[in-house]
Amino acid sequence: MSVTAARRSPAQSVGEWTSGGKYGPVISFSEDSRFPRPRSERWRGFVRQASYVAIDVLLVSFAAIATYGARFGFARYRSLLGSSSRELVRHAYSHTYLALLLLYVALMVMACMSQHLYHTARELSALQESLKVAKAVGFATTLLALFIFISGDKEISRLVVVSSGVLNVSTLAGWRYGKRRYVLRRARRGEGVSRALIIGAGKLGRTFASWLESNRQYGYTVCGFLDVHPNGDQSVLGSIQDLKEVALKHFIDQLFVTLPADRELVKEIWVEARRLRLNLKVVPDIYDGLGWRAPIRSIAGFPVIELHWQPIPALGLVVKRAIDIVLASLGLIVAAPLLALAALWIRFDSPGPVMYAALRVARKGKKFRCYKLRTMVHDADAHKESLRQSNERNGPFFKMENDPRITLPGRWLRKLSIDELPQLFNVLLGDMSLVGPRPHPVDDYERYDTEHLRRLDVRPGLTGLWQVTARRDPSFEKNMALDLEYIENWTLGLDLKILLHTIPAVLRAEGH
Repeated sequence: MSVTAARRSPAQSVGEWTSGGKYGPVISFSEDSRFPRPRSERWRGFVRQASYVAIDVLLVSFAAIATYGARFGFARYRSLLGSSSRELVRHAYSHTYLALLLLYVALMVMACMSQHLYHTARELSALQESLKVAKAVGFATTLLALFIFISGDKEISRLVVVSSGVLNVSTLAGWRYGKRRYVLRRARRGEGVSRALIIGAGKLGRTFASWLESNRQYGYTVCGFLDVHPNGDQSVLGSIQDLKEVALKHFIDQLFVTLPADRELVKEIWVEARRLRLNLKVVPDIYDGLGWRAPIRSIAGFPVIELHWQPIPALGLVVKRAIDIVLASLGLIVAAPLLALAALWIRFDSPGPVMYAALRVARKGKKFRCYKLRTMVHDADAHKESLRQSNERNGPFFKMENDPRITLPGRWLRKLSIDELPQLFNVLLGDMSLVGPRPHPVDDYERYDTEHLRRLDVRPGLTGLWQVTARRDPSFEKNMALDLEYIENWTLGLDLKILLHTIPAVLRAEGH
């Protein structure tokens, strides 16, 4: 590195928005930083994000109008040009496609927000951002198609919906790619670039300098280093005592401190930076490098370094819940005659209620009433402890193949898994999901070991990975391993796969 790095540098490929180095950025100064910022900067950030939303809204609307016109002809638009304002308003209120466009625009904006596309970290590559756009458009288009399916509207062209989604991927990803090119072009011309001086020429300082030089879109050019012990390297412009002279001589705008924590030294640098009206940032070298990639958050005004974060797939969980509601509702409608016949059989076979509502343990240890058709004698719970010595399952939960408490109808209802259909009500109530670990009774839950509690991180389900792969395996450890595998590798695709495998398992009458 030269003593004074040039403002112009060789062009960096647009795809190379992340450093190829081993350590990557030490601290992210991207647009999604949660440090408290000055009011003017917060206002500029809000205006910038609002403009991004406006661009997306215009492009989504354009795609919808273009695909609608291509499908039905643009003559319909020409017929509206001579209409009065009252006729235009009346047409808008009566036109189904306009209502769907408004819904689609709202879904698209929310999907893009869930993918953080309105304050995207600059270290994200163009390809990664485009994939996020495709994911957001896919979710929004799928939800719109699901809404159209539920509404039963046969006049809506599915081709228009699909074509709009494809066009939106191109336009929304395209303008973001163009924005990246513009930012890089400005950085190459030296427009808006801050001249940076790094205090500390050790491993951290040099890694950070290399990353800044490799990521010119951040708008920094590194002029050199100051160090406690200058070693004759040309890039080291002097000692820390030379800060004022070096800063003035090289027209420094920004100081980065990468020295090991020394409160008195940092305070001295801070005083000098205030005198010279320079921006000052401290890059902490802590925990043997664990904090190098860690984002910094602000909690009640205190900066917090986040060494580990487990992301929550918020949009995926929303879609999962929507699918639960739709399929559970349809399932209850389709299964109503079967449930009525089963209820009559139970009623005539033995005394007691038709429904059995028992306490089960759900997500985070919450208890709920789990509904199912009664398959045992009405006082079955009173005999459970006396039968524990005949338990055929290893571990805390109880199961017997030939449980003497099971009634004749109950044996068939269990075999065909009809007894569990009322749990679709639990799915609608939000206590359960269609797919997830099966909910255990309270007395079985009280026998859990500490590590077993991890299966309560998610909603219990009607069916799960264990049910479709090892339903008759008596090993509690196998059951637990499959539940944890599901939790750690959950995707909407995995849910769909489990549901599709559940259908043949039910048809084969594998319940017991």
